[in-house]
Amino acid sequence: MLISRSDRGLFASWWFTVDRLLLSAVLLLMAAGVLISMAASPPVAARLGLDSFHFFRNQLFYLGIAVVVLTATSLLEPLQARRVAFLVFFGSLALMVLALFYGPEIKGAHRWIDIGPINLQPSELAKPGFIVMVAWFLAEQTRKPGMPGLPIALLLCGGFVGLLILQPDFGQSALVVLTFIALLLIYGIPWILVFGISALAVAGVFLAYEAIPHVASRIDRFLNPEKGDTFQVDTATQAFLNGGLFGAGPGGGEAKQILPDAHTDFTFAVVGEEFGFIACMGLILLFAFIVIRILGRAKTEPDPFAALSMSGLAVIFGLQAVINMGVNVSLLPAKGMTLPFISYGGSSLIGMAFAMGLVLAFARSRTLAVESDPAWRAAATA
Repeated sequence: MLISRSDRGLFASWWFTVDRLLLSAVLLLMAAGVLISMAASPPVAARLGLDSFHFFRNQLFYLGIAVVVLTATSLLEPLQARRVAFLVFFGSLALMVLALFYGPEIKGAHRWIDIGPINLQPSELAKPGFIVMVAWFLAEQTRKPGMPGLPIALLLCGGFVGLLILQPDFGQSALVVLTFIALLLIYGIPWILVFGISALAVAGVFLAYEAIPHVASRIDRFLNPEKGDTFQVDTATQAFLNGGLFGAGPGGGEAKQILPDAHTDFTFAVVGEEFGFIACMGLILLFAFIVIRILGRAKTEPDPFAALSMSGLAVIFGLQAVINMGVNVSLLPAKGMTLPFISYGGSSLIGMAFAMGLVLAFARSRTLAVESDPAWRAAATA
């Protein structure tokens, strides 16, 4: 082996303390995303008058950045990870505010901002930072009972969700609220407060339905398909039927030829048609393994802050995957939400890489504490 346990270098320390099984699963998911992007994106690019491999090349470019972000973040110690998450979260909130006033309007929303040649969606980077900030304030309240951690966490959630609604982005708003409620349940707050927050979330959905035609249209079409255009969802459903058990083979799918969002929101349908049911199940199992692995590490983590952070990051990762796949198989109303590491989108790819990097950093905390013990060092150099 090229690296020995007696090596005290940064990389050696990282290699022997990182969760290599979790890291391998994340990298495998990234690799699957490259393969699927190559299959799904060329027809979309051609319809837009772009070079066939325009989206694929962009995905490779962002993948390179994502791998660097994943690795660099996983090298951090828990205190450093918290500080980085703090800077990323509040920096992203500032960019979200700028996007409302100066960002381009795309499909009626102001979610993006141009930074040089890069079109960034700040909310994707804010999500992992938000979870770490909430986890820290809740953990601090446990450590210092006089600390108003829960009220501060509620204010952070309200501010973040408020900016998402102003964009507007109701899907991400729902995702953040659900993750926040899950964090509160894991932390252990009175049920009355959980029900109160849940009631406010339900009231918010009702108000959005009544006041915003776009939201009402999507919900109506889900509950009663005859009320509107369900072309994308119907095409995605047919794609799974066409794929059967083993799929039509790479390049043999028809859905990507006509689906406007075949490379983003409906990538899972392309997987179902071209690679079949077995490939879809393999992808689902890989997502499930990552979530269960993170939650397992969180369960054994003695530091409440690290445990809460890992749990929240696992929840938002898993929920986003479930929502995307649920839309593809017509179990949820249509919503523009990417499939983590699979769908095209640089901001989503980098944001999820940052989230998984934070998980790997926090998962190393117990081993790092042992490593600092003089007896451990003596045994390692023996």
